[in-house]
Amino acid sequence: MKYLKYYISTLTLIVAICTCFLGENYPTIFFIGFSLFIIIGDIIVKKDDVEQEYSKPYLLDIPMYLNFFLLSIIVFSSVFVLSDAAPGVFVSGISNYFNTELLEARASINYIDSISLVALTGLFIGIMGTVPGHELAHRKKNKFDMFMGNWLLALSWDCAFAVEHVHGHHKNVGLTSDPATAKRGENIYKFIFKATIKEQVDAWKIEMNHSKKRGRSIWSLKNRIMVGYFRSIVITTISFLIGGMKGVFIYLVCAFIAKALLEVINFSEHYGLIRVKGEPVQPHHSWNSNSALSSIYLYNVTRHSSHHEKANLKYWELHSYQDAPMMPQGYLTMLYMALFAPFFFHRMMAKKLLDWDSYFASEEEKILAREQNMESGIPALVKSVSG
Repeated sequence: MKYLKYYISTLTLIVAICTCFLGENYPTIFFIGFSLFIIIGDIIVKKDDVEQEYSKPYLLDIPMYLNFFLLSIIVFSSVFVLSDAAPGVFVSGISNYFNTELLEARASINYIDSISLVALTGLFIGIMGTVPGHELAHRKKNKFDMFMGNWLLALSWDCAFAVEHVHGHHKNVGLTSDPATAKRGENIYKFIFKATIKEQVDAWKIEMNHSKKRGRSIWSLKNRIMVGYFRSIVITTISFLIGGMKGVFIYLVCAFIAKALLEVINFSEHYGLIRVKGEPVQPHHSWNSNSALSSIYLYNVTRHSSHHEKANLKYWELHSYQDAPMMPQGYLTMLYMALFAPFFFHRMMAKKLLDWDSYFASEEEKILAREQNMESGIPALVKSVSG
């Protein structure tokens, strides 16, 4: 059972392929049901703070590898159903292997279903693609894992993430220079675009320095960002062959949603936390969570304090750190709240930040925290300084 729980995301993708394209209302019902399953599950299921040992770790890698192929099926099926292109080999293959008639699904899908299907596909890429891609991209000494990780990240056109996150974010977390660390009171929508652009810029700087040290041209075939773009172009080209230009548009919207969700996760994981430049990264520089369903679906990236303390640990090796700063709710709840109810997100996190200032921050961090509190525009934080 301890191995099987990490196959839940893979099983979810299989169920989605077999049900989301059955006809009218199915995509909408699945999207709402999936979201509520995780949000309510995180509330009612006991916290997952158990740390187990695994004698067959390769069984824990298999679901991440499978996710790429299953996600590709969902992406290309959505591309076809929401386009008006003629059916081809792909459609015939899906009908034969998954007992799903994509032509019938296209004929019956309504406007709300179309929105739900795009949102669900973007959410799946973010949860079942980007997160395991992040896990595998950290395994710098394992070429196959790096290969699969980069293909998973290619689904969201986020090849720069593998470079900037590993070589930039983990060094700069908690600093104002880190694009993935949100300031107190920062606007979530501005953050998404600012972080996306700065991550690209920083990734290119890192890659240029990497190439220079090895005496290679930045335009070399070993340029990790260029190779990453090529992977995403391949997926985009397949989308064109299946759904035409409309299919390309649908895929790019799904990829954008997935990328935006990643930035919302980054926003939540380090929101308002502060580190003094030159000081080591410690568990209190990340918001931790031991919510059960989020931890399983997100391959323990929820144990973020442990991940930033020792980034080389595999996801099943991460520590639960019950004494680290904790998110007030599960990951998907915080994600939806930050995105759709930012006022309540900032209000909820204000109390957590004040607790962080009192119980976790060093004296130097408290000075920087007071400055951010004054600039945040959040009444509770401003009052803590001026009052």
